[in-house]
Amino acid sequence: MTTIVSDSSDPGGSEPILTPSSLASPNIPPKQKSVPDEEDDSGMALARGRSHTPLLAHDDKHEYRGRRTSPAFPRSMESSFHTTRTARSVQTLRSVSPTYAQPENLTRRKYYYAGFFLVVSLISFVVQTETAVYIQHELHWDKAYCMLWLTHGSWIFLWPTQFIILRIQKRKITFDNFWRRHIEILRTTAQMVQSQSLHPSPTTTPTNPWIYMAKATAFITTFLTVAGGSWYVAVNLTSPSDLTAIYNCSAFFAYVFSILLLHDKLRLDKMISVFLAIIGVLVVAYGDAEEPKHGSHSGGATNPNQDPGDLPHSKLFGNLIIGIGSVMYGLYEVLYKKYACPPDGVSPNRGMMFANTFGSMVGLFTLSVLWIPLPFLHFTGIEPFELPRGKTAMLLSVSTLSNAVFSGSFLILMSLTSPVLSSVAALLTIFLVAVTDWLITGKPLSGAAILGGGLIIVAFIMLSWATYREMSEEADKRAKEDEGKYIDEEEELMGGAGVRDGDEDELGRGRRRSDDS
Repeated sequence: MTTIVSDSSDPGGSEPILTPSSLASPNIPPKQKSVPDEEDDSGMALARGRSHTPLLAHDDKHEYRGRRTSPAFPRSMESSFHTTRTARSVQTLRSVSPTYAQPENLTRRKYYYAGFFLVVSLISFVVQTETAVYIQHELHWDKAYCMLWLTHGSWIFLWPTQFIILRIQKRKITFDNFWRRHIEILRTTAQMVQSQSLHPSPTTTPTNPWIYMAKATAFITTFLTVAGGSWYVAVNLTSPSDLTAIYNCSAFFAYVFSILLLHDKLRLDKMISVFLAIIGVLVVAYGDAEEPKHGSHSGGATNPNQDPGDLPHSKLFGNLIIGIGSVMYGLYEVLYKKYACPPDGVSPNRGMMFANTFGSMVGLFTLSVLWIPLPFLHFTGIEPFELPRGKTAMLLSVSTLSNAVFSGSFLILMSLTSPVLSSVAALLTIFLVAVTDWLITGKPLSGAAILGGGLIIVAFIMLSWATYREMSEEADKRAKEDEGKYIDEEEELMGGAGVRDGDEDELGRGRRRSDDS
């Protein structure tokens, strides 16, 4: 009879010791069944059914599995920031090599998303303009500041709407896990925004970035409010042609401030595109005998049927006010890109998610702070406060919600591309409003509208190509510096590509499986 003695002093405990009595037996020692080890979050091996294995056994191969274990890197930031040495934040027991998107594909993905939200923004802007013209100049509900307050306040619905859509897409994930992942993505993205780095230093970046975001929201919203309010003030002090032409020069100022604040290069192709777009606006504004119909980005609209006799003798003051608004709006676009957008290189999904979150922060600040002038305007008689009723209330709801859709799409567009391209893209609405009037009223397009619209379209195509080339060049340069690594980490956190709904570990993280599993 064979006697097998296991040496308990051997940490491995896998080699049997044969006694002399075993030499007389031809029997082969029974093969011990292998039991796979498990790992806890610290990478320690936990033996199942093997009490002879030390509980604190250390294996160097687990040191960098899925996360950084350096003491200098806090656990709270392990799943948030990655270096080229770390793998994805979510790992299964089977090691899987992460997939990387090439920089060219990243730029193309951004343009696909930007193209979709451009179409959404143009359609919603046309709806907003048509309803705003009817409310202000047909129903005569002319409450400038109140309308501005309601319009910007409607942005508060952007984040809740986004959250509901994401929740429907990932409804198989438990709500607690989904909520935790969503908040983690927003927090880590805010840290990226504050530090303007894809890999913020844990020693210099606060773990709570929302104080910074609150200050940035108040700062940026101030410029947005002044720019939007200038339209409402100037609309009765100058002609619709001057209002349209001067206000839309914000594309030029966006380019100037991009050079000064974002350190964009002065490129000839972009300069030509911007000036060509402004020429197109001037042709539409002054090429027709009739006044143009156009809306502002803050919900206001021109009065195409305005009697020139109702205007002041001199339009200089009104032109000066709308000129200030044009400068301020161009500055607002650049400040948003500089202080509230994630740095270049972040994935499109994360950028879009944070853009809508910032939009809701603007709406919250507007509703909670910028109501203060309303009592002053009411008691001084400058603008008596009056809630809309009936048809006016219904159309005002449509107008404000359309502006929220436009503004959310516009924030995403600026985050994915640049303030200059987004500003020129907004000029397409001038031509689209004219086309909409033609389809609704049957009034044919004038030669000036066709020529000016054509110039704006050509300018937008030229600028789109120039911006695409510039973004691709920057992505190539960044890829060389970062060894071409790009990790779409929030797809894992939110259960994106490669993560199956309902397939979660004990911490609620999505398990990523290899393709052959």
